[in-house]
Amino acid sequence: MVVSIRMTDEEKALADAYAKLNGVSLSEAIKRAYFEKIEDEYDLALADEGLKEYKKNPKTYSIEELMKELGL
Repeated sequence: MVVSIRMTDEEKALADAYAKLNGVSLSEAIKRAYFEKIEDEYDLALADEGLKEYKKNPKTYSIEELMKELGL
């Protein structure tokens, strides 16, 4: 798949500098940054969901209790 992105000259210069700093092509730098952002937002959404569940039932377990419950 091919995707095009419009950038100002300043944005392009920054993106080029970032790619050069990381020793990758501009395309690879943008791809990495894009997916890192998606992963960060997904992780944050899961953490928020976990916190909501914890607030409903704030019981915690020790690692030993968890391992016993899981049969490990």
